[in-house]
Amino acid sequence: MKGNTGTSQCAALVICAIMLSALGAWAAGTTVPLFHIERSKNANIVKYDARLTSAGDLDPKEPVEVYWILVADKGQRESLNWLQKKKAYGFDMEPARDGKGFMMMLKPMRERPIHVFKEGDSVHAELSIAGKIGYLEKLFIKSEEGAMLPKVIYIELFGKDAATGVALYEKIVPKG
Repeated sequence: MKGNTGTSQCAALVICAIMLSALGAWAAGTTVPLFHIERSKNANIVKYDARLTSAGDLDPKEPVEVYWILVADKGQRESLNWLQKKKAYGFDMEPARDGKGFMMMLKPMRERPIHVFKEGDSVHAELSIAGKIGYLEKLFIKSEEGAMLPKVIYIELFGKDAATGVALYEKIVPKG
């Protein structure tokens, strides 16, 4: 009977070690929601999440990941295809000049860079919304089907004022 107790304790220690190892691997791939895009076309949304290292910093190799949530289907997650990344919902990233985070340029809004940075326990996607510095929460894109690609009619930005927390809104109508 005593031999069984030692074996049970050893097995429990091995299980704990495996669980702690898995927890460490999970923490290394932690993501934090930044903002999302809703569209007039259907209920599917495009999500942008900040990727954190195991130390809790923005991942310098891939600070932001983007993917679909197919709400119109079964709510599953799906990767963007090549065309969606290159033309519609993709982005370019570069380190911020001040060394604090990254500058993100979304394909549909290249003229409006987003400053992605971590401050304390929060990660922000900061940009100018209606002339104020705010934290982006959502974009809504109204579009019409075109010959090759949809034509953007307008983009709405929704966020919160970085200083006061008051809701911010701006509607952008592309030229031409």
